[in-house]
Amino acid sequence: MSEITQESTTVSATPADAVQPRLPRPAPRKHRWGDRKEGRLLRTLYPMNKFMPYIMAQRSDACNTYADEFDVTEADAFCRKMIKQGYVNFSFLHIMLAAYVRTVSQKPGVNRFVSGQRIYARKNIEVVMTIKKEMSLSSPDTCIKVYFEPDDTVQEVYEKFNKVVEENKATAGLESDFDKTANWLASLPRPILRFVVRVLFWLDYHDWLPGAVRDVSPFHGSMIITSMGSLGIRPIYHHIYNFGNLPIFFAYGIKRTVGRIKRDGTVEQRKFIDLKVVTDERICDGFYYASAFKYIRRYVEHPDLLTVRPQEIVEDID
Repeated sequence: MSEITQESTTVSATPADAVQPRLPRPAPRKHRWGDRKEGRLLRTLYPMNKFMPYIMAQRSDACNTYADEFDVTEADAFCRKMIKQGYVNFSFLHIMLAAYVRTVSQKPGVNRFVSGQRIYARKNIEVVMTIKKEMSLSSPDTCIKVYFEPDDTVQEVYEKFNKVVEENKATAGLESDFDKTANWLASLPRPILRFVVRVLFWLDYHDWLPGAVRDVSPFHGSMIITSMGSLGIRPIYHHIYNFGNLPIFFAYGIKRTVGRIKRDGTVEQRKFIDLKVVTDERICDGFYYASAFKYIRRYVEHPDLLTVRPQEIVEDID
């Protein structure tokens, strides 16, 4: 029996207004030579793992793709319950984000990244997503970045995510800090812009990229997620970017209903959502990724588990 299925899936949902104490954090580590501003260098990796970023120097060289489907029948009922409790527009996206955050708290290796051909453990959980001000072809897109704590509950994930979304939607023309930076860069003459982009790559490689740029960059973060279901289609395998250090791209699609035959011969209608993931294989091995995806599946299919804090926060290796 796997380490996941050994745990009980019967958990009483904690009331939304109940205050759950934060879990104790590991003692902060001192910044050492080789560490980056957003992560610490992993020094105890096997030699092969350290060697891989030199063989596969670009993220596009190291892409693995993964497909799965989630039974979201219980998740769908959970969303309706949360909406009744006052969580306006609570959706599968919030469950998916909370499931990822909870998985990072137990499998921190999926929150690593490769920069400067070295592998680092990220200090924060930073989720990136593209949003529209309204669902129309002419509505502008923008990228947002939301920071989470590893012991956040699904209620806290909902509040943090929606706060950032509403703040960006309230701006004129949906102009985020990233948009302002991108607009300024795009206004430069092409030869100068090409030179500036090469300089940004060089600065990022050496960890000299200004913090103001890194903080608004949608190419730097723990993962990026997109909902193809909101477009009415199934998910795609979305590439990850050579610039920056995003190691994982999640895409999930439209909800579909499937008839499943039960043991007694009757047909039961179940709801499913397809998931497509593109990963940077250099940050951890396939066994570790598989274990993490099993955690995500479990939390998505049993979202009540996300209403309480995890029993512990697991720290990544040295």
